Amino acid sequence: MRKYIINSIFFLFIIGIIVSCQNQETIDLQNYMSNGKDIYKAKCQNCHGENGEGLGELAPPLTDSVFLKTNKNRLACFIKNGANEFLIIHGKEYKEKMPAFPELADIDVAQVMVYITNSFGNKQGFVPYTEVSKDLQNCK
Repeated sequence: MRKYIINSIFFLFIIGIIVSCQNQETIDLQNYMSNGKDIYKAKCQNCHGENGEGLGELAPPLTDSVFLKTNKNRLACFIKNGANEFLIIHGKEYKEKMPAFPELADIDVAQVMVYITNSFGNKQGFVPYTEVSKDLQNCK
């Protein structure tokens, strides 16, 4: 009986370790989400809202998954360099200029981008900062 209890505890311990293991991308996603949320609160929330709902006619909501997915390679440019173009989001046109945040490092841009594209009803997965750096080099 004692051997059975020891084997059961050992087996449960091994199962617990296996279940608790996460791959590196999952860990990175969680770190990016946490840091991105802090950056979003400091830099973006005043205009785009706590829940990404936007600010009336002035700032668009960040809840349009189709827009975010279609423009994924441009999001980093919008975040770092601002936007001075008409955007149509949820069928509504937004004309106001978005300020630039040139002080943000590429990793900061990547983190806030991952937070935005995985919050407010969006589920678009992980984007490494290396990809964001490439996107930033191609900004117009």
